[in-house]
Amino acid sequence: MTINKIQNADKLTIEVGGRLDTVTAPELESEVKSSLDGVAELTFDFKDLEYISSAGLRVLLTAQKKINDNGGKMIVTGASEDILDIFEITGFSAILNVE
Repeated sequence: MTINKIQNADKLTIEVGGRLDTVTAPELESEVKSSLDGVAELTFDFKDLEYISSAGLRVLLTAQKKINDNGGKMIVTGASEDILDIFEITGFSAILNVE
């Protein structure tokens, strides 16, 4: 998995590539937790994400809750049809702001 963070004032974009699974989710979770202070808008760019497991979904849910608690906004962009299908099947499409 690759993670690239782009900070622009109070907006943070996290580009994630490869596989977000049980092995790699803790790394992303750590990056997210250490980066959210002062962030009003968090964007996950999944254009290079090939796979997401339940562990990856949990990281997204945790980030969404943290951003909501801070009064911010979280967006998921660039997700493939396969990833979008996973969001739909798991009900995450109703929880996440997917563009």
